[in-house]
Amino acid sequence: MQTDPLCESRIEKPHPVYVPRDEMFEEIKQNTFAAGRLKALLHNLVPQIAATLSSSDIPFKCFSDIDKLYNDGLLLKDEEQNEAKATQALANLMKEVLTVGERLLKYEIPAVISRDRFAWLRDNEFARQALAGVNPVGIQILKEFPILSQLDPAVYGPPESALTKDLIEQELHGMSVNQAIEEKRLFIIDYHDMLLPFVDKINSLSDRKTYASRTILFYNPAGALKPIAVELSLPPTPSKPWDKRVYTQGHDATTHWIWKQAKAHVCANDAGIHQLVNHWLRTHSSMEAYIIATHRQLSSMHPIYKLLHPHMRYTLEINALARQSLINGGGIIEACFSPGKYAMELSSAAYKSMWRFDMEALPADLIRRGMAVEDPLAPHGLRLVLEDYPYADDGLLIWSAIKEWVESYVDHFYSDPGSVMSDVELQAWWDEVKNKGHYDKRNEPWWPKLDTKEDLCTVLAIMIWTASGQHAAINFGQYPFGGYVPNRPTLMRRLIPQEDEPEYEKFLLNPQHMFLTSLPTQLQATKVMAVQDTLSTHSPDEEYLGQVNQLHGHWINDPRVLELSKRFSSKLEDIEKIIEERNKDKRRKNRTGAGVPPYELLLPSSGPGVTGRGIPNSISI
Repeated sequence: MQTDPLCESRIEKPHPVYVPRDEMFEEIKQNTFAAGRLKALLHNLVPQIAATLSSSDIPFKCFSDIDKLYNDGLLLKDEEQNEAKATQALANLMKEVLTVGERLLKYEIPAVISRDRFAWLRDNEFARQALAGVNPVGIQILKEFPILSQLDPAVYGPPESALTKDLIEQELHGMSVNQAIEEKRLFIIDYHDMLLPFVDKINSLSDRKTYASRTILFYNPAGALKPIAVELSLPPTPSKPWDKRVYTQGHDATTHWIWKQAKAHVCANDAGIHQLVNHWLRTHSSMEAYIIATHRQLSSMHPIYKLLHPHMRYTLEINALARQSLINGGGIIEACFSPGKYAMELSSAAYKSMWRFDMEALPADLIRRGMAVEDPLAPHGLRLVLEDYPYADDGLLIWSAIKEWVESYVDHFYSDPGSVMSDVELQAWWDEVKNKGHYDKRNEPWWPKLDTKEDLCTVLAIMIWTASGQHAAINFGQYPFGGYVPNRPTLMRRLIPQEDEPEYEKFLLNPQHMFLTSLPTQLQATKVMAVQDTLSTHSPDEEYLGQVNQLHGHWINDPRVLELSKRFSSKLEDIEKIIEERNKDKRRKNRTGAGVPPYELLLPSSGPGVTGRGIPNSISI
């Protein structure tokens, strides 16, 4: 086969992807965590899991099979002596959540079921996780009706959704759709247009099935948010030009079980979009362009280089590891998430259709999704449409602290009105971010200008928020929420059986079996749990937002900057206390209540391990 001599050739393991020396993991991280833990996990543990389970890569037959992963563990095959040594080395590194030793792989109980084993079954928990889970950036307000697709109708069929007024109003307790929209009570998680072009491709892969989903949620007069309808769509075929199915909770055993299946498909869609779009694309991948431009265009003596330096730590190396072992062809993401070998194609399509630098600011994103409105009298200038929205509520505290710190820092160095425009290095840096880092979008009209210090503050706040608060909110909850497979399956292996299909009778006879055999297999689940655990773990040498490593803090010699830095640190300490108080407030039902875990993903500080809290300065895992 002929290949383009100008294209890149893949560097295969064990040869590492090249990362500049200054961007590599430091010795502590290499020795105690990432190079040891992540590489050992991917190169030694995952193959051992595969060797143990591949000969009988079977589905979970009952819920106790899943419980055994926490209670009894998985006995790994003792292959070769060097593998046994690798496993023992891994055991020394994985003492927090995942324990590997004596050939036993054992998981700790994830936070989502640690207080209430059956919370994941309930609709209110499904809705709570849309606001306080690991992917709280998908929900948006339903602004208009009917719901219409923007895809080409010649290819994807009529644009109208099957979610009609009549269907929705049956779930609104006497309220009309128009009234519910006017009162801002209807919300949607809409993956229809993003996923439908990929559904046939994904469903042609072995042992995985998917739909393009839309989920309608209703904020009822009692103050509870609940999912009321799920639409699952397949692309049109000559025999079925319209293949959209709507599911609601219902009031009998059959519809209850089908509703569980429908919600599981939504969760699998959500897991894929979370990992490939909101996590990889919008944090890891985007930050890389900013980091490269910073190194290429700004002197290490430049004040903006010094400001950004803590927020670039380890990102290039963790991205290199991801490209080699996680998002690579045949890697963990392809093997264990719905999109399979189309994962990067889906991520690229999302970049083309929806990524905008200016919308990566937290307030802009909330306004775009209709989850907040501008209000000069409200804290942070925004009023949340749903007051009990932990990600947004805590996130705005962090965003505002970052913005205040950046504004005071920039004001110190750019006091003259024309100083930003006349800074040659800074203008070259911004030019590279737009025109090289995001070449495909270089001509978009929404790029912020870099003419004033206000422009500069906005740009820097977006970058620092992306590297710190945004990444923390969507990364460190991966094991706490995803470590229990039924709560958040990363793929589904069966479509929902229809009444005219032979599978339907089997479903009626044993709905639990049908549900469990739709989930990832034991091998897929165990592999992805191991990776989620690692990605949710803080290194012992983590540097958290507001903390300054003295080895990197040479700019602190400036007394004014030292004063501003201390003020920022103090502000974050205050924020931590505010969040802890919010988590005790009984009125905040998405944080408190029987079995409800507190929302801690945006608490600034953390110790090492899987803690479900802590905001590192940079994307370091």
